[in-house]
Order: sequence, then structure tokens, then C-alpha cells
Amino acid sequence: RIMRPDDANVAGNVHGGTILKMIEEAGAIISTRHCNSQAGEPCVAALARVERTDFLSPVCIGEVANVSAEITYTSRHSVEVQVNVMSENILTGAKKVTNKATLWYVPLSLKNVNKVLEVPPIQYTRKEQEDEGKKRYEEQKLDRLETKQRNGDLIFPVINPEPHTVGYSQSSLIHLVGPSDCTLLGFVHGGVTMKLMDEVAGIVAARHCKTNIVTASVDAINFHEKIKKGSVITISGRMTFTSNKSMEIEVFVDADPFVDEPRERYRAVSAFFTYVSLSKEGKPLPVPQLLTETEDEKRRFEEGKGRYLQTKAKRQAQMQQAARQ
Repeated sequence: RIMRPDDANVAGNVHGGTILKMIEEAGAIISTRHCNSQAGEPCVAALARVERTDFLSPVCIGEVANVSAEITYTSRHSVEVQVNVMSENILTGAKKVTNKATLWYVPLSLKNVNKVLEVPPIQYTRKEQEDEGKKRYEEQKLDRLETKQRNGDLIFPVINPEPHTVGYSQSSLIHLVGPSDCTLLGFVHGGVTMKLMDEVAGIVAARHCKTNIVTASVDAINFHEKIKKGSVITISGRMTFTSNKSMEIEVFVDADPFVDEPRERYRAVSAFFTYVSLSKEGKPLPVPQLLTETEDEKRRFEEGKGRYLQTKAKRQAQMQQAARQ
């Protein structure tokens, strides 16, 4: 579809959350189709995880975004979907790949939302494809478990924070989950949640550097638990790390299911977003150094630095491999 002004920021760059929502919609359609391709209970595919996705190039107002999805692996109860996003300038005909993402879905029964159904297997052209897919499945399963175990942090307001501190830019958004946010099962679409998370992360980044900012990448997004219609969700974001030209922002979503539900608040989703600062000409700008004050902030900064260096090393290795080929 064509990108409109309400899809973009004031500089005309399309929000990363808008692209993430389109990616999730494509993944939900193809995985739900596949899971209903054989006789059995009707179901809807629910998003469980999004692997790291890089925003390779900004998409602008007036360009057409084309989203394509393919199922690349199935386990007994999950589906791996690879999604590509290509933007097209309809005036010049120029096309470019802007995003590549990997998503994992599980099929939930329409009759019993807590029942996970079996997934019809796909046919692989090579045995290696199945083996590689199984390896990715085991890796994401382990990472989801580790992420859930460390999800106890909360964000509290800071009185009169200094510029460039964590407290100065941290932000929260409160949203009442309505019918238009939900699937047929009455739970929030993963794309809706990701779009809200990107909005909060963008506010944190803009507050920190006071410039035009764009989403550069998103680390794995883990959907720990479903969010029910009628819940109030709080999306919170805080700066964890800055390099010379990038900012890492931790974002998590807490749900309060207060409508006909006695359950207490719980952590539903978590992820790390990376943003870059751009000039009016679209050139990268230096990012102000994050000022850490507490021991927890210093620890999170070092953890973010480790993720940054690991990603940088992986990217350099991929470039070197591509050059040799």
C-alpha cells in the first residue's frame, strides 16, 4: 500500500512501527491460512516472537510498500515466517529492500483460546532446510525462556531529571485495548502492540537528542503472554545505551486485565529498539552520550554495549563473507 502522511514523522520518514505492523499482518495471514489448510479445528495464528529485524533503508511518504511472506519452517506447534518489505518510488520506478524479518506464530483454537493446535507440516526441497529451521527453532525457544526470566524491571518517574539522563527521556503510554486492536479470539494483534512500542521508543529517542530520529533495528520481540480485549496496557521505554551514532531503548508492555478478570498486572511483551539521529538532509548525526547515575543504569549500559559490539562484529563478518563471495 501507499505510505500516507499519518504513517510518517514530521520529516516524512515512515514510522518503524507502521512497517512492523504491516509485517505482522502479512505473517498472521499466511500462518493462519496454513494452519487451517487441513481438516480440523479452526484456528487463528498468534504471534509469539519476532527475531531481530534491521531497517535497511527509510521509507518515505508517497512510496509504495510491498510486503511478501513465506513459511520456511514448521514444528509441531509453531510456524516460522520470513517476511520481506520492498519500497517503490512510483514516480521513478526505483525499488529497494527496506526490511527482512523472521516471525514465529502458534495456532490457537477458536473454540478454546488456551489450546494450541498442531501445525500441518510443510514440504522441504532439501533436508538441510529442515535441519537449519529446527536449529533456529531451538535457539529462539531458549532465548524466549531466558528473556522471560529477567523481565521484572519497572520504570518509575524521576523528579527534575537532568538532560541526557535515563530519567530525562524515559516515557510511558497507556492504552485501553478495544475491539479494533484484537484478533478474532479477542486478543491484541502483535502488530498493534509493536506499533505502540515503536511510538514510545521514538519519543524516548527524540527526547534524548532533540532531532529527527528513525528506527534502525529491533532486537528480538518476545510475546510472553496474550493481552485480552478490555485490558489496559502500559508501554514503557527507557534509554539503556548510546554509541556515537545510535541509541538503544528498552521497551516493555505490562497488562492490567481489569474487565471481568481478577488477575494482577503482568509483563506481556519486551524488546530493545535501536534508533539513529538524522539531520534535515537525512545524514547521521552524533548522539549525546547517555549519563548513567545508578548502579542499575550503569549495568544496563554495559549490557547494551555488549549487544552493540556483538551486532557490530556480526555485521562486519557478514560483509567480509559477502566480499569473498
